[in-house]
Amino acid sequence: MSTPFTADAVEAIKRHMNDDHADDSLIIVRGLGGRPDARTALTSDVDAEAITFTIDGGERVRVPWGQTLTERAQVRKAVVLLYREACDKLGIAARGEH
Repeated sequence: MSTPFTADAVEAIKRHMNDDHADDSLIIVRGLGGRPDARTALTSDVDAEAITFTIDGGERVRVPWGQTLTERAQVRKAVVLLYREACDKLGIAARGEH
């Protein structure tokens, strides 16, 4: 698991995801992480290949980006793509698409 991100960048991404996008993380885990019954999902790691969530207080679920990220600026777009793909798979409307 390589990462183009500094430790500070990973911590900032995790904090942002957990503070502002916990519901989106849960949708990603349910739709793309193979855990449709998950109740909670916290971002626990980010690297060039995937985002990792800790669900329901313990199990770690890794969801691949679908491409190798080379810079921090790509994370936002990659998360949005995962979120939209998960919504499609779960048959729910993504925010802004109601």
